[in-house]
Formats: sequence, C-alpha cells, structure tokens
Amino acid sequence: MTVTIQERRLTPEEYIEFLKRTDLGSQYPRERFEERIPRLLEKTSLSLAAVDETGKIVGVLMGLTDFAYWLFVTDLGVDRGCVRQGIGAQLMRKAHALAGGEKDIGVYLVANSRAIPFYEKLGMEKSRDVMEYNHVEWTGFTVE
Repeated sequence: MTVTIQERRLTPEEYIEFLKRTDLGSQYPRERFEERIPRLLEKTSLSLAAVDETGKIVGVLMGLTDFAYWLFVTDLGVDRGCVRQGIGAQLMRKAHALAGGEKDIGVYLVANSRAIPFYEKLGMEKSRDVMEYNHVEWTGFTVE
C-alpha cells in the first residue's frame, strides 16, 4: 500500500469516521464528545493525515508544538486494517521534521500500554519527569 502524508485539518465527520476504524476510538471521554472534537481539530498546532491511493484516511497524527523545543503528540492512530505497514512511523517522522527536527525538538506523548512497544521501536523511552493535573470527568466509551 502506498500512502501520502499530508498536512491536513480533518473535519469532525472525517475524524469521527476514522476513530471508528482505530483504537483511538476509545481514548476520549463520553462527556461533551461531539462538542469537543471540533475544538480539538481546529486548535491543534500540527495535523497530519496518511491517505492511501484511493483517498481514504488510514492514519492520523495531531500534536501541539512550539516549533522551537518540543512536540507533544496528542493523537496517533492507524486504521486497524493497515497496522504494521510503517504508517505510524512515517507520521511520527513527518511530525518531528515539521515541528523543527530531531536536533531541536523533544517529543512527548501519553502512550496506551499496548502501544509502548511501537514507541520503543522508534527510540522513545519512558519518562520519569512528567507531571499530571487531571480532574476531567471521564466516562469511558468507544466511538462506533
């Protein structure tokens, strides 16, 4: 499969449809989901889509960056039918380059425990110095 990585802001409809085909569909709380997804898509500072030759979105990466020191990857997902084809790694490399490159930009993210081996293959390590303040209402659900 050939994919093209594009800088692209998805519409809420495109992203919700994509979430149904990935494990990202269970990473958001149910509370005000339909209201919050458009804000996520509008405000993220880096938005990439991996698109196959038919135009189907098969991967997504969104992140926050200052384009000087750091990139925080908020969302990285690949269509379940397209995993283990290097799409996630391509998205990470492109995001890192767009944010400023390996010599200037540190990359941070919160990883699903099942995704840790993927991130370790990319050379990432578990951090001991990340702090958290989280009092968000969170009712788990899966986008279907």
